[in-house]
Amino acid sequence: MILVAWLSGGKVAIVRGAIEIHGGLVGKLLRRGLPMVGPAAAMTLGHVILGQNLECLETSRDHEHVHVRQYERWGPFMLPIYLVASLFLYLRGYDGYLDNPFEREAFAQADGANGTDR
Repeated sequence: MILVAWLSGGKVAIVRGAIEIHGGLVGKLLRRGLPMVGPAAAMTLGHVILGQNLECLETSRDHEHVHVRQYERWGPFMLPIYLVASLFLYLRGYDGYLDNPFEREAFAQADGANGTDR
């Protein structure tokens, strides 16, 4: 992933112990959107944070680092549990993203770190 991002014009950096990748094919993929999810400014997979561009990473860094800690806590179960929770919420008429407990935790902790309230 890192090599593909770099070869396609993307940038890679290590920030706060996580690998951040932005631009190139990664940026294009996030702008276009993932199936059933749509576009995203940034997303986290383990200790790798993908962003459309540097500004998106800077804006969402605290939020995405909460997800890094969630991956540390849940390990390989994080992504499947996250997806099942989103599907369950969606089927019950809730927002599969905003009402997901992993996202609620990330928004709450990131907002607290930034001194803002949601």
